[in-house]
Amino acid sequence: MLIALAGLPGSGKSTLAVALARRIGAVHLRIDSIERAIAASSLRVDRAEDAGYLAAYAVAADNLRVGRTVVADCVNPLDITRTAWRAVAAETGCEAVEIEVICSDEVEHRRRVEQRAADFPGEGCPDWRAVQDREYEGWARDRIVVDTAHLTTEEAVESLARRVKIQSRLAKPVPIL
Repeated sequence: MLIALAGLPGSGKSTLAVALARRIGAVHLRIDSIERAIAASSLRVDRAEDAGYLAAYAVAADNLRVGRTVVADCVNPLDITRTAWRAVAAETGCEAVEIEVICSDEVEHRRRVEQRAADFPGEGCPDWRAVQDREYEGWARDRIVVDTAHLTTEEAVESLARRVKIQSRLAKPVPIL
């Protein structure tokens, strides 16, 4: 199964992706990590984000082909990127589940953005203005929407596990630390 998350920075997407991947024993595939590695390489890449998504699609397909569930953790802001994730699932004969992570409480969302620490040494985080100005297309198809504004990580993961019907696929739940 391919579980493709989408959502603006600070929505809780990466926190949820890590916790969900731990819970179900899935591969956690983070676009930010791939893009940082590409940008740090000696390769000349015009747009690390384009290369990052393309690399992630390939790594996801490899893992899906060997029977692993993949949790793709990315802003996934455009219909073209969302469609590409679905194509990866289709080409590997796997189910695709699309999840949009939102934080409907603007005050809480802004607090998260302004108080978060950088995940990568030497790099900053987007500020609130950058998050508000980020291109993020509306959805043209059904997806699962998780509003993290008033849920704990555990509550959000439990809700997703029920909604995606992956609970029964677990051999043993992995505790969330």
